[in-house]
Order: sequence, then C-alpha cells, then structure tokens
Amino acid sequence: MKIYTKKGDSGTTQLIGGTRIPKHALRIESYGTIDELNSNIGLIRDQEINSVYKSQLIEIQDRLFTIGSSLAADPKKSTMKLPEIDETDVTFLENLMDKMDEELPEMKFFVLPGGHTTVSYCHLARCVCRRAERMVTHLKETEEVDGLILKYLNRLSDYLFVLSRKLTQDLGAEEQPWKPRM
Repeated sequence: MKIYTKKGDSGTTQLIGGTRIPKHALRIESYGTIDELNSNIGLIRDQEINSVYKSQLIEIQDRLFTIGSSLAADPKKSTMKLPEIDETDVTFLENLMDKMDEELPEMKFFVLPGGHTTVSYCHLARCVCRRAERMVTHLKETEEVDGLILKYLNRLSDYLFVLSRKLTQDLGAEEQPWKPRM
C-alpha cells in the first residue's frame, strides 16, 4: 500500500466513516494537535531519563493514539470498532502524579519553564496539551466528543507539569521561581 493517495490534494481529508471535510476543520485541527502532542512526548521519551518514566510515556502515547482515532471518526457515520479512553486512564495519570508529588518539595511559587533541555521538552508538551484541550473543548461545543477525552487531556497537562518538576529534581537542575516585578 502506498502512503500517498492523492485524495487530499484538493484540501480535504476523509474521516473514519467516509465523510470528507476540509483539512482546516476543527476536528482535523484537534486530532492533528493530539498528533503533535504525541510527537513531543516522544521527544521527552528519547531523553536520558529513568526507564520508569519512559514506560509511562509509552502508555500515554498509546492513549493519545486512542484519542486521535476517536477524534478522526465521524461520530454519525463511523461503524468501525475503535479503542476507547476509560476512567482508569485518568486515574493512572492521577496515581503517577501523586507518587511523584510525594518526592517533590511543596510548590510555593510559579516556576519559569526551563532549567534543563529535558525539562523544557516537558513544558513544550504541556503547552501543546493545553492547546489540544482548548481545541477539543471548542469542537465539543458543536460536535459529539467523548467527555473523557477532555478529562484525560486536562490530567495529562498536569502530569507533564509534575513530570517537569520531578525531572528537574532528578537531573539536578534548578527550579527558577517566577518573581513578578511590581
């Protein structure tokens, strides 16, 4: 099978279910941003980090493919059986954050992103996750979207922030507090 079909040359793409829509449609932007997020998480996973985090990130990438397939399906026409996000996926992220939080100092200030390249990658992924969440929220205003997707994305951005703090600690980097100029 060739990777190119030439069907999108006119600026449309096909959803699961056969519906063709413009490539700039909010549904396409939504799952495209999920794909971008997944690639950013792959970049974090490619860093010299603890294998425990790498395993967590692989699980998260799998869930993002699940979310992407859900968003790529026409909710009215698709009959294809697709994997689904589950409440346990949200709980998984919460448990990971709770475990990392046990080893982190209490947050007493906002933190400026940075301090180490790997930490910065976490912050970039967190920002892309928030953008994906905003897009999916917008999409949900007019089209059918599984509510667990939004819940998962909300938790995932929190997870990426906590992971950035934990990696700051693990890598011996310094958290730079934001000190607003008054």
